[in-house]
Amino acid sequence: MTPLHFFLLLLLSSAALISAAAATATTAYPSIPGTDSTTDCGLSGGDENPVPIRREVYGNGKIFDISHRYTVDMPSWESKDGVGQFLWLPKSMKNGSLANNSEMKLPTHTGTHLDAPGHVIDRYFNAGFDVDTLDLEVLNGPALLIDVPRDKNITAEVMESLKIPKGVRRVLFRTLNTDRRLMFKKEFDTSYVGFMKDGAEWLVKHTDIKLIGIDYLSVAAFDDLIPSHIVFLEDRDIILVEGLKLDNVQPGIYSVHCLPLRLLGAEGSPTRCILIK
Repeated sequence: MTPLHFFLLLLLSSAALISAAAATATTAYPSIPGTDSTTDCGLSGGDENPVPIRREVYGNGKIFDISHRYTVDMPSWESKDGVGQFLWLPKSMKNGSLANNSEMKLPTHTGTHLDAPGHVIDRYFNAGFDVDTLDLEVLNGPALLIDVPRDKNITAEVMESLKIPKGVRRVLFRTLNTDRRLMFKKEFDTSYVGFMKDGAEWLVKHTDIKLIGIDYLSVAAFDDLIPSHIVFLEDRDIILVEGLKLDNVQPGIYSVHCLPLRLLGAEGSPTRCILIK
């Protein structure tokens, strides 16, 4: 037996022993430790049993993660059952693989994500106006986080009442969706707050806003779903960021940074968004 054969045999035997000693899970990711929100850094549990600490705020309160964590129970469009399993571990060190390698499958408009013009306008989809063509300058820069009146959808009347100054190019609209914690509920809820068509038209006509962010899966109200989207996306100069996590952040001016995946041909993409004071 050569040294290489001996090493491989030893590696496979060790993996088998570890696998036999450990409880076998039915899914690749049976649990995620440390999901409590905290602003602490680093690891807990000591060097031998480290436990990751997951944070929502970084840099001593200066950086806010406004993206939702992907879980099997997060809402999915028109689904009662949530996203479901989206992550698999076909290659596992517990089963003898040299490294852990996951695979992921989920709709591109899941969780915190953005829309490209081809999402609702087929001629733009056919022409290739995908997420890889979106302007990163629009997705990164000064932004206004604003609270919307909680008793109605975003209409022209509501938009006018917000008195957003000319020159503001990026606005994140926090609505009743955040108060109701809709993004933390598995079942899709059609009563979410969004833009009505006249509200979208007022924004396009009377403001300089080019990035619109909102706190549920669609920027458009369910009753005006396609018309509002078309108003926003027709000129291809407005980017919609949906499913933002805006709880526990004060209204005001921040620097927003949203980076979608470069998915050639995709009309939507998950995105990681942060606010910096």
